[in-house]
Amino acid sequence: MNIVVLAGGLSTERDVSFISGKKIYEALKLKKQNVVLLDVFMGYDGDTEDIFEKDIDWVAGIEDIKSENPDIEKVKKSRKGDSKSYFGNNVLDICAKADIVFMALHGEDGENGKVQAAFDLMGIKYTGTDYVSAALSMDKSLAKDILEQKGVCVPGGVMLRDDSDMSENIAYPKVVKVANGGSSVGVYIVNNEAEYKDAIRDAFRLESNVIVEEYVKGREFSVGVIEGKALPIIEIAPKEGFYDYKNKYQAGSTIETCPAQISEDKTNEMQKAAEAAYKALRLHVYARIDFLMRESDGKIYCLEANTLPGMTPTSLLPQEADAVGIDYPQLCMNIIELSLKKYAKEN
Repeated sequence: MNIVVLAGGLSTERDVSFISGKKIYEALKLKKQNVVLLDVFMGYDGDTEDIFEKDIDWVAGIEDIKSENPDIEKVKKSRKGDSKSYFGNNVLDICAKADIVFMALHGEDGENGKVQAAFDLMGIKYTGTDYVSAALSMDKSLAKDILEQKGVCVPGGVMLRDDSDMSENIAYPKVVKVANGGSSVGVYIVNNEAEYKDAIRDAFRLESNVIVEEYVKGREFSVGVIEGKALPIIEIAPKEGFYDYKNKYQAGSTIETCPAQISEDKTNEMQKAAEAAYKALRLHVYARIDFLMRESDGKIYCLEANTLPGMTPTSLLPQEADAVGIDYPQLCMNIIELSLKKYAKEN
């Protein structure tokens, strides 16, 4: 097959996306596929004729993830030309020539459904869920409402639309987070009013919608779901702090145990909750659902759904798939095959 792996973009998870894309690219090459790795924003300025015979790896020099977010304004200024389009030169043309686009984008336009919607209008096939379910899942406030209505337990909270609006009565400690972020960018655990004001100010610098919710003290877990069926649960235990951007992507920062060491009853309960969340948000092909288990009584809370889970060397979904005998290259091929099956059902 001719496959485009689409990475990069303009989200705070740009660097993470590059590493996911690079690993996917290498895995698909091992599977003897014709693969092009592109930055969706920077594009490709060369000749696109017979592009899949040229072995294009746009991000060849990127090998690791920095501990801090990328400078997006610097990225914007570095692109040649003055086009305001999110898509770089020749990206749509190359994607249209592919049998399928493997979505390795993370955050914002990659996960909020906009790229998927553009591809739908152009008849371009892509991996993963559709634009509607991507948009539902990316908006954490909307997703929480849907999950709660469908009986999936979520932490209590409210959404603020203005940094002057701090009218909520959630007790300390509490969590402040942007409504549409990913990789725990824009997430703050606050213990007093001074920390709260700082977190609110910082969060509104990132986005115009901010969620404040109760802090659930307990163990953190994640459950991959492929075609509606839960994989083994993985437990995430950061050595310091919580599972933030640094702990997610810096090797050795977190202890990850798969399958998680919890009772059979709790395992079944969490996997069923993951499958219920997947169904409630109308997800397709694959996703990763994150949970907390409260320390005091073992109650399980769903935190969010990730429609394009990380595929870096430290990412959770590949570890869960490996626990049931699916190695990384085969996981990538399975995602492609299930995605193509989705299109076959539509025709």
